Amino acid sequence: MNQRPQEDSLPKAEKPGTAPQAAGPAEHMSLLPSSTTGERKIEHVRLCLNEDVGGSGITAGFEHYRFRHNALPELNYDDISLRALFLGRELRTPLLISSMTGGSAATGAINARLAEAAERRGWALGVGSIRAALERSELAGTFRVRDKAPGIPVIANIGAVQLSYGFGVEECRRAVEIAGADWLVLHLNGLQEVFQPEGNTGFAALLSRIEAVCGELEIPVGVKEVGWGIDGETALRLYDAGVAFIDVAGAGGTSWSQVEKFRSNDPVRRAAAEAFADWGIPTAECIAEVRAASEHGALIGSGGLRHGVDAAKALALGADLAGFGRSLLGPAVESEEALDHALAQVELELRTAMFGIGAPDLASLRSTPRLVRR
Repeated sequence: MNQRPQEDSLPKAEKPGTAPQAAGPAEHMSLLPSSTTGERKIEHVRLCLNEDVGGSGITAGFEHYRFRHNALPELNYDDISLRALFLGRELRTPLLISSMTGGSAATGAINARLAEAAERRGWALGVGSIRAALERSELAGTFRVRDKAPGIPVIANIGAVQLSYGFGVEECRRAVEIAGADWLVLHLNGLQEVFQPEGNTGFAALLSRIEAVCGELEIPVGVKEVGWGIDGETALRLYDAGVAFIDVAGAGGTSWSQVEKFRSNDPVRRAAAEAFADWGIPTAECIAEVRAASEHGALIGSGGLRHGVDAAKALALGADLAGFGRSLLGPAVESEEALDHALAQVELELRTAMFGIGAPDLASLRSTPRLVRR
């Protein structure tokens, strides 16, 4: 097993309404004044741990579905297989630790812990936006997870809008190299950029730039949202442009307009952000729409998944992988054991849901007639 991250290098969760703890030595080292991107990343982690950054008045939509119980499943629980195939790679589970962080010593320690846990349990792993490391090479180590996760797929991550601000195929290649990644995902975060003090909002002609990267990069390129969802029509445009996979990252989990609200010192932006607390397309709706638009397009369902039953519903609705993000952040900061327990619980819940409907494998889960609207 790789060396565990030092506990005092990780951000600590605070009680709501209290000031964050002073940064430890590792954090001070990582938050140099010129590293605004790296500083922003650790601030994002602290806010996600300590503030109510979930959207209000909107859910991921999985509560609108239920599985009809099968009292006679005609299979042994121990024979249920979670093995999945995604973009030609076999995984022990159809589960993904979604892109979250990196860019400072403390957030790099979180990435290391997530990578080790994903490797042990056979989950795929995404890292946070690698832009900070492209701006400052000394931060690259906070995204280097391949040595800790040699056997699982790793997804590198860059903001798609950076393609409008000078980033191109070479920067994408560098991001992939830093993470030792199998795939690259370009994230769409338009509303976050509006409310972010340092935001970039040049989203015009972005599809053609995404298409150019897909055509030139040597590995599969995907596109993900960050919490407001991708609808079927948009997904089809992306697939037609050469995107290899889509992560819907729907509404119902973290709202990044709320995260940026807490960061802003502008009273107008803070007040305006509150109007978007219920913005977005519920994750369950996104998955169903995208699968209807493209029968065979590779698809990840993430955004507000709470447990393995939600993962089972996401897979039954048409996702190939189910992704978990902020729900794993607290356990990842707490300890290696807490994170392992969280991942094991999701797997147990998923496998038990499959047993409860008599689905021995993922193909049976995806074709089940037992997922119904409430």
